[in-house]
Amino acid sequence: MTFAERFHEIRTGFELPFWVANISEIFERLSYYGAFASLALYLQEKLNFSTEQTGTLTGIFGGVVWFMAIFGGAIADRLGFRRALATAYLILAAAYFLIGSIGAPWLAPVRNAVPIGLFVGFILMLPALGISMVKPCVVGTTARASKENVRSIGYSIYYTMVNLGGAAGPYAASWTHRHLGVENVYRVSALSVFAMFFVVLFFFREPRKAGDAPPPSIADVARNFCTVVGNHRLVLPVFLVALLLRISLWVYPSLTVPWWVWSGLLVLVLVGISRFMWFLVIFTGYWVVFWQQYISLPGYIHKFINPQADVELVLVTDGLTVICLTLAVSFLTRKIPPLQAVILGTVITSVSWLILALRPTIWGAVLSIFVLALGEITQQPPYYDYISRLAPPGQQGTYMGFAFLPIGLGSLIGGWFGGTLLHHFGEVTHQPERMWWVATAVGLATAAALWIYDKAGDSS
Repeated sequence: MTFAERFHEIRTGFELPFWVANISEIFERLSYYGAFASLALYLQEKLNFSTEQTGTLTGIFGGVVWFMAIFGGAIADRLGFRRALATAYLILAAAYFLIGSIGAPWLAPVRNAVPIGLFVGFILMLPALGISMVKPCVVGTTARASKENVRSIGYSIYYTMVNLGGAAGPYAASWTHRHLGVENVYRVSALSVFAMFFVVLFFFREPRKAGDAPPPSIADVARNFCTVVGNHRLVLPVFLVALLLRISLWVYPSLTVPWWVWSGLLVLVLVGISRFMWFLVIFTGYWVVFWQQYISLPGYIHKFINPQADVELVLVTDGLTVICLTLAVSFLTRKIPPLQAVILGTVITSVSWLILALRPTIWGAVLSIFVLALGEITQQPPYYDYISRLAPPGQQGTYMGFAFLPIGLGSLIGGWFGGTLLHHFGEVTHQPERMWWVATAVGLATAAALWIYDKAGDSS
């Protein structure tokens, strides 16, 4: 096939909803990554949280967003993508405005009435209500509004759009932080997503494909959810117990939960989940490693490299790399089976942190993020393609919601993980570079577990 023929396929292979949804995704990601890029510094330097509290709260912001996508996907299947997207952007506008107003006088009565960690943690969870519907809608629209012969390239375009916003967000946060104050980073985010409400309202039409099942009933959604999870009668109660324990520790830091309780809960979950969920749980390790660029790196740079460094500008590296190289890397890796591409990407991202461990400078951080982004590019489009093809007709939203579960769990675990490592190696042993060796080890262990999962699937 010639380049001209391929270009014609791409030009005619996508319906209008594909482009509207993916363009709106640029601004949603600008808001999210702008907020995320400044969050660790906002919490620690403006709101005076400790290193460990900052890691936990930052992880909650990133984690709950992605975890809620499981439920957001089911809601999107039921409501339809147009109504879900419009509602989501209104929720996001209000949520980001509240984050920027945490220290505002008009919130003082509420702020003084509850523990500050609980108050801030609750507000940081609010964006999850919106993003949980945006992500499955955009990825589901990509599946429904793309012809089969360009569907794979559609996911590459989607991921490029994500990273246009991912690069623009930290850059906008850098400028706003320096000129208007860190609180206004979140107000800029609010304006960005509020504009997308009108874009969806006026230009987006519900995508449909021949052969799609009718929108599922609430009972169907519940059955689909339970089917994907596995033994839901075991898994869901155990997960809720673990979540309540974690919230209790967050509100009352003096409480302790023995290690064997956590181990027992983990074993019960792993026994009950389906093979598909096993894959998602294993892949969580990738995101524990990946999210350290937002959770640990800002504090690491300010404390151990240069307290005057423009961290938000350093974080632009990831998005710029993906923008420039996604299509090229997708072309080079097109013959690699999807799951093997995921494993390769996990290895590349994991070893990226060794650069910063060996070269603890600003340019070392930039190079680490560049290599980390190469791993991200290698695994992410094949990952979405792999999962989308597992979804039954009409259930793309539900399955794509589960596709975001490792990202959320990785942030929740990574917040505790990164805060603990930065405190221990940076503030206790005064060997901060060692935390990056531990992060690399976690990533390589994840790649090994994915390889075993792949081989076990081949033999079954």
